[in-house]
Amino acid sequence: MNANTTVKLQEKCDKGEKIIMLTCYDYCTAKNMDAAGVDVLLVGDSLGQVMLGYESPVQVTMEDMIHHCKAVARGAEKAMVLCDMPFLSVQTNTDDAIRNAGRLIQEGGAEAVKIEGSLYVADKIAAIVRAQIPVCAHIGLTPQSVLAFGGFKTQGKTLQRAREIIDDALRIEDAGAFMVVLEAIPAELAEIISDKLTIPTIGIGAGNKCDGQVLVWQDMLNMFPDYRPKFVKIFGDCGLEMQNGVKKYREEVEKGIFPAPEHSYQLAKEIVEEL
Repeated sequence: MNANTTVKLQEKCDKGEKIIMLTCYDYCTAKNMDAAGVDVLLVGDSLGQVMLGYESPVQVTMEDMIHHCKAVARGAEKAMVLCDMPFLSVQTNTDDAIRNAGRLIQEGGAEAVKIEGSLYVADKIAAIVRAQIPVCAHIGLTPQSVLAFGGFKTQGKTLQRAREIIDDALRIEDAGAFMVVLEAIPAELAEIISDKLTIPTIGIGAGNKCDGQVLVWQDMLNMFPDYRPKFVKIFGDCGLEMQNGVKKYREEVEKGIFPAPEHSYQLAKEIVEEL
């Protein structure tokens, strides 16, 4: 078990310390994020778009999630590994929900699962928690519901919708979730929810009054400069650095500069002469 358990995260929340979460999809990234002090590595179904080139997260399968979760789990030593339950892995029935959550723990190496949805999945959350699997909920804009929402749209901007999201948060806490992600909702609404709940809230496009924050790491390091959600701040330009590094490599190979003698193995002079 890694250092950041559900108990440790709750303790941070109670002390007013911010919880740091980032998406993570592979071993190398997990090693680096763990060393940088990230509390939670989220193996998000966003991997469908940023790693696999899918159009949306609804195309991501259990096999996709297990494959990437296993890689992240191998690289994480201190950070909690939290894995998304993909589209239709929860919604069908309670038995399927428990079974799929169990697979992410047993096969994927996750330490907790994340479930999108509101009161419609509260019974599934409760059942999975009873099966001794920690559950993080996800409300507001839920990407798996993008077809129903008609796109990636901010949620909770009307009085009725804001009240619905507050009710969702309270029901999810009652169901036993240990944490909840609030996505793309007004900052004031996120603050109200954070004040009402005892469990930690993690914001993504929900202002700075949540108990922690999460971003897709490719977004915050500008790996895809052609698309940037409003709530993303760029913390490093890795996309440009990668392109420049590859261009320099290509140029040096074309010109015969690389590999230089210091990058090559040498035969003894007398062996060369014999050959």
